[in-house]
Amino acid sequence: MSEGRAGRYVKQLEGYRAFIPAPLPPTPAVVVDGSTLGLLSRADQQLGRLDGLTQTLPNPDLFVAMYVRREAVLSSQIEGTQSTLDDVLAFELDEVGREFPRDVEEVANYVRAMNYGLARLASLPLSLRLLREIHAELMQGTRGGNRYPGEFRQTQNWIGPAGAALSSATFVPPPVHEMNAALTDLERFLHEAPDLPALIHAALAHAQFETIHPFVDGNGRVGRLLITFLLCHRSVLHRPLLYLSHYLKRHRTDYYSLLMAVREEGDWESWIRFFLTGVAQTAEEATETARAVVGMREEHRERILGFGLGLNGLRLIDLLFERPLVNVNLVKDSLDVSFVTANKLIDRFASEDFLDEVTGRRRNRVFRYSPYLRLFADTD
Repeated sequence: MSEGRAGRYVKQLEGYRAFIPAPLPPTPAVVVDGSTLGLLSRADQQLGRLDGLTQTLPNPDLFVAMYVRREAVLSSQIEGTQSTLDDVLAFELDEVGREFPRDVEEVANYVRAMNYGLARLASLPLSLRLLREIHAELMQGTRGGNRYPGEFRQTQNWIGPAGAALSSATFVPPPVHEMNAALTDLERFLHEAPDLPALIHAALAHAQFETIHPFVDGNGRVGRLLITFLLCHRSVLHRPLLYLSHYLKRHRTDYYSLLMAVREEGDWESWIRFFLTGVAQTAEEATETARAVVGMREEHRERILGFGLGLNGLRLIDLLFERPLVNVNLVKDSLDVSFVTANKLIDRFASEDFLDEVTGRRRNRVFRYSPYLRLFADTD
C-alpha cells in the first residue's frame, strides 16, 4: 500500500494495484498561490464576459445549440470517434437518407445527453442519479450500448493502450466496493463545497470522477459534461456555454499526464492551473465567436432585406442559424410555405453565397450555411 494526498494504491488479491481515491477536498488544502489566483481571476473574468454577452444575443438558444453540437463532436473525438460537425447536422436532417460514419449516433447521443441533463437540472439536483440518467442517454443504441447504460460498473475496469491487459494497465480505478464509497463521497462534495471557488470546485470534481471511472464506457464524456453541469448548478453560467473539449483535445497529453500526477504525486495545484488556463482560453474563444455570430446575423439580415424576399427571407436566415444544413422540404415545413417558394428562397440564398449545395445532385439537394459554420470550425 502506498499513501498519497489524492489517495492510495492497494494491491489486490489478483496481483494488480488499484487506486483508492481520498475524499475531497484534498488534505492538505489546495494552495492558491499568486499564480493560481491570477489564473482564477482571469478565468472568472472571461466567464463573466461570456455569460453577459450571451444574455444580449437575439436568440441565445440557437447559439447554445450549435455549441452543444460542437462540444459533442470534439468530446467524442477525444474518445476516438471520426464524425464531424457536418456529419451530425446531416444526421439530424435525414437519419436514413445517406451514409454516415458508424459513430455518428454516438455524437448525436451526446447532444441528446447534454440537453437532457440540462433540462433535468431544473428539477433534479446534481447527483449520482442524474449522472446515471445522462449516461443512459449517452450510450443508448451505440457501440457501448450493450455495456450497461445508466448503471455503475459491477466489475473492475482499467485504462491503458488498446488491447492492454489488467496486469499491464496504465491506471486501475478503484474496485467496485471502493468505487461505491468514493461515489458517495463525490456526491457529497458536489453539494457541500460552497467555500471553494466554483471553478476550483469543478476542477476537483472532474478529476475525481475520472479517477473513480464508475462506468464501463463513456467516463470521459460524462466527466466533461459534469464540468458544465456543475457551473450551471452553481449559477456561474446562466446558459451552458463552457465546453473544454476543444482545449483538452489540443492538450491531450498534458491532460492525461496531469491527472496521473494528481493520483501519483497529489499534485492538485498543477492540474488546477491547467484547468483554469483552459477555462479562460475557452471562454474567450466562445465570446469572440458569439460576437462574430451577432455581427454576421446583423449583416446578413440587412443584405436579405435588399433581396425583395419579404418576411420569408428573414425567417429563412433565422432558420439557418438553428439548422445550418437544410433541404427544400425542411425549409418548406419550417416556414410553412409551398415547395416552389422554398426552392426559390434557397436558390436565391445560394446565388448570394449564403448557401452552398453539398451533394452535387439535381434532386434531393442539401445546402450548407457555410459562413456560419466556419465560425464553429475546429482549426487545430
